[in-house]
Amino acid sequence: MGQGGWKGLCLSLFDYKTEKYVIAKNKKVGLLYRLLQLSILLYLVVWVFMVKKGYQDIDTSLQSAVITKVKGVAFTNTSELGERLWDVADYVIPPQGESVFVVMTNLIVTPNQRQDTCAENEDILNAKCSKDSDCHPGEAVVAGNGVKTGRCLRVGSAKGTCEIFAWCPVETKSKPAKLLLDEAEEFTIYIKNSIRFPKFNFSKTNVLDTKNSSFLKTCRFDLNNLYCPIFRLGSVVRWAGSNFQEMALEGGVIGIHIEWDCDLDKASSECNPQYSFSRLDNRFAEKSISSGYNFRFAKYYRDASGVEFRTLMKAYGIRFDVMVNGKAGKFSIIPTVINVSSGVALMGAGAFFCDLVLIYFIKKSHFYRGKKYEEVSSGHLEERKVNVEQLQTLQAVET
Repeated sequence: MGQGGWKGLCLSLFDYKTEKYVIAKNKKVGLLYRLLQLSILLYLVVWVFMVKKGYQDIDTSLQSAVITKVKGVAFTNTSELGERLWDVADYVIPPQGESVFVVMTNLIVTPNQRQDTCAENEDILNAKCSKDSDCHPGEAVVAGNGVKTGRCLRVGSAKGTCEIFAWCPVETKSKPAKLLLDEAEEFTIYIKNSIRFPKFNFSKTNVLDTKNSSFLKTCRFDLNNLYCPIFRLGSVVRWAGSNFQEMALEGGVIGIHIEWDCDLDKASSECNPQYSFSRLDNRFAEKSISSGYNFRFAKYYRDASGVEFRTLMKAYGIRFDVMVNGKAGKFSIIPTVINVSSGVALMGAGAFFCDLVLIYFIKKSHFYRGKKYEEVSSGHLEERKVNVEQLQTLQAVET
């Protein structure tokens, strides 16, 4: 490349190039272009900015703490336990007031168990036998209650079972026949939820900010009283779409969902908790062996001679899972500029689509294509060079 070529290249760096526009007098394409522009504008204004609030910076890193308390008492009179009063220390597990807790509603009691030898439950398949050799000493009973001793009780009987070393007598009942704590429907649950959005340093709680000490003793939650966190247990089960008496018989799982969707461009009073309730266990399979919710625990003691005994309890109850989600948004110039730029880019995409229609899909597309694109070849350049030389020669002769 010669000196003149390098000079031209350097000078071209300071040139400003602008586009050449062709105005196509086609009403159909023009209408299509305006409709695309209007659609993109509506999408940007209505969906991006009004619905999705694309002008806001969003914080989804919600920090949450949940404290729960249950209140209520119930009285029972059974052959196993006699007359007994039940309070929160008896039927709430665990007692610390966590976000996942169980309210016990039913109970099967096996009293006065001690470590001894006895017959395994007849319903345990692995414990059935017809002779002593069917019971291998030291072998644990699969899904049973103890370890085989090597003896078969009721030898020759169709209902022969292996003798085991276990807590005897073993538990016999598998499911309760009637509800024990039917008064639990009137128990109340206190759910205090404190949340914080760290990006905006915003905190709030679902308890009304008041100095009235009697407020929490008298109020009950409803849709018009969102800042009273006292829930009637029976109402929670009903809001989850279940019947309390049916659910409490064999237990179940209830999800309490608290949603915080906060627009921090508005006053903090506009940031309110939204509650929803759902049943999480298999409610549609009530006759299934996996339906309901239960667990076992025991209370131990010793008699006067020092022999250890226990009372085994198979508890049925309603498990509550308190789940908190949320997000907060506040105006920020960065997402606003990004979304506006995206809208402008979409406008360009609309023009590109209309160009395709104009030069490829309408009847006179070849005409518009010829106006939009100018074809230049090396032959045209040579012809232009000759014409310029002839013009210069003619001007020299005239001079």
